[in-house]
Amino acid sequence: MRRLRWGVIGAGDIVRRRVAPALRDSPDCDFVAITRARADRAGEATALGARRWYASWRDLVTDAEVDAVYVATPVYLHAEQTVAAAVAGKHVLCEKPMAMNAGECDRMVAACRANRVKLGVAYYRHFYPVVKRVKDVMASGEIGHPVFAQMSAFEWFDPGPDHPRRWLLNPSISGGGPMIDFGCHRLEVLVHLFGPVDRTAAVTANVVFKREVEDTAAVLLHFIKGPCASLAVTHCVRDKQDTLRVFGTRGSIRAADLNSGTLVVSADGAERTESHPPADNVHRPLIDDFVDAVAGNREPSVDGALGRAVSAIMDDIYADSPPIR
Repeated sequence: MRRLRWGVIGAGDIVRRRVAPALRDSPDCDFVAITRARADRAGEATALGARRWYASWRDLVTDAEVDAVYVATPVYLHAEQTVAAAVAGKHVLCEKPMAMNAGECDRMVAACRANRVKLGVAYYRHFYPVVKRVKDVMASGEIGHPVFAQMSAFEWFDPGPDHPRRWLLNPSISGGGPMIDFGCHRLEVLVHLFGPVDRTAAVTANVVFKREVEDTAAVLLHFIKGPCASLAVTHCVRDKQDTLRVFGTRGSIRAADLNSGTLVVSADGAERTESHPPADNVHRPLIDDFVDAVAGNREPSVDGALGRAVSAIMDDIYADSPPIR
């Protein structure tokens, strides 16, 4: 099989730490090109492993040697860049969240379908072994019928004016605060575990910081298959949290730190601890799956439909409780 030839739009933190190493290390990938708007920093971009750089992303998506494009830019650019790449005949793997809203997601899906290219979204927790294990334990019936799930994602985030991630506080660029930024990852996990959502009730607030996006948010979800769930996110807590708990009619599954992969399963009075750590580079399974999808002419495991489903939930969340300006 010929290696999938990649172009990467963006050279930020996620590309430097995860995407570029995954492309370099995979025997099935060829890292052809990357964008960097500033010519004086082009050397930094090519140092990540690409053979060449472009100042303009539009030049990258028309590069005849590129088969697939990884979109790693601020959220407001995702739809435009994905559509342009699709029209140029490139497969697209887009950073999360997929777009600013579900309407933009629809445009992205339609463009990729019309041009017969694959569309994936970078919800890498979908591939966590611990998430698969939670799904398997629920399917086995060990904890009975799932009734309620809880997730929390807490961190302290107060970037200064010159911080490279300051753009996350600009809703016209990011789409919102912690709910759309990292809450979307947890929403994808919940949809992956329980299926489509039919009801939401949400609140967003500025509890600590005076800014244009929420610093704290919470949502209650009801899934068509029956279970309910809650998700809470915040930028205002120094006690970092990344939890998942599922309660069933016979027992429970608890992950105190989802990124660690440690799982506690309790059922019928017995309890055990399991370990299912993620890959050293959590983007590698995501990229491997996308490459396999292109080679096998199947949909990626995290496709545009799933990305759109998560964005639709976020639309409902912000409609329920729009940020206070």
